[in-house]
Amino acid sequence: MINDPNYPSILENEHDDLPRTLRRERDAREREKREREMREAAPSLSTAPPHGMGSAGMGAPGMGMSDTAAYASPIEVEAPPARVTAFDVPFGHLVTFFLKAALAAIPALLLLTVLLWLAGHLVQTFLPQLVKMQILIRFPDNT
Repeated sequence: MINDPNYPSILENEHDDLPRTLRRERDAREREKREREMREAAPSLSTAPPHGMGSAGMGAPGMGMSDTAAYASPIEVEAPPARVTAFDVPFGHLVTFFLKAALAAIPALLLLTVLLWLAGHLVQTFLPQLVKMQILIRFPDNT
């Protein structure tokens, strides 16, 4: 059983196929509404310290803030969309990165070669009718 499926109900988001700009505007209005409700509810939350606690433990639950203020959910703000327009990397760092990548690729290529050779050998052994062409490399005997 899934405890918290984050799939929106079809009835709740019947206009989810709106263009991106309209969805952003709708989300911005909903966010403003939530923030306004949070601001209106904030003065009603008590931040007075409990008996004899003073201000020593502000921020910890039960140590200066009321339980409702300590466990209040933070306001969720979506990150604005971004586009990378420039990527400034020193040439020496770039060369070093690509040399490391080339050296790291050598064992991977060797392993891939072995796996493909084994696969070809298995196909040749068990399905000889599929083999259409074979390249044979022979070295002459010099004895």
